[in-house]
Amino acid sequence: MLSIFKSKKMFLKDLTVDFTDIHSHILFGIDDGAKTIEDSEFLMNSFKNLGFKNAIATPHTLNGIWDNTFKGISQKYEETKELLPEISQKLNLKVASEYLMDDSFVRRFQSEKLLTLKDNYVLVEMSYINAPIQLYDIIFELQVAGYKPVLAHPERYLFFHQKFEQYKKLQKSGCLLQINLLSTVGYYGENVTKIADRLLAENLIEFAGSDVHHKKHIDSFEKDLKIKNIEPLKQVIKNNSFFN
Repeated sequence: MLSIFKSKKMFLKDLTVDFTDIHSHILFGIDDGAKTIEDSEFLMNSFKNLGFKNAIATPHTLNGIWDNTFKGISQKYEETKELLPEISQKLNLKVASEYLMDDSFVRRFQSEKLLTLKDNYVLVEMSYINAPIQLYDIIFELQVAGYKPVLAHPERYLFFHQKFEQYKKLQKSGCLLQINLLSTVGYYGENVTKIADRLLAENLIEFAGSDVHHKKHIDSFEKDLKIKNIEPLKQVIKNNSFFN
């Protein structure tokens, strides 16, 4: 006999009350996120409507594609705050950058200061095609330089899906892992969601981020969760308060 009781669906937006977002592309005209100041305003107001308490904008720094600099990002941040003072203040808007770990990255952090999430915590990412050949050397050198790497969206690196032990190796190497909230609702596909769920189940995730670029991402916060490990996700979301 089928049970007359059905489990209540939980929606992603149910978990974002008082959320401190540490990964977004809401500064306009600087990368593949917001294109205009109106886009920035929409995304930031959407964050507030979803219950976000704080937000750190993290435009890409990607050599040859998004050649952003500490100075350039900082100037765009100040411009955004000047044009959108009210919502910037409501979100306690801060700025960092998401750095691609490539050949130029080591030279960058050895010769100039990085824009960090807080203190020495720096958001990094890899190519979606393959991991850098010297991945663990880069992570080691980054820590020698005084930084703590936070790896963005590990669940989206398909080349690790059949090499799950690499996630554990990353954690042991001192790299903190940041899940994308959109992965929990199936935005990037079923396989990414399954890996996200497993990473949560094995307590390999430390932080969460929205990685919002545009309206479609915002709309996905209305979807129900597709993962089983909701309690670990709740804890990860709480961990983000470290960046308040």
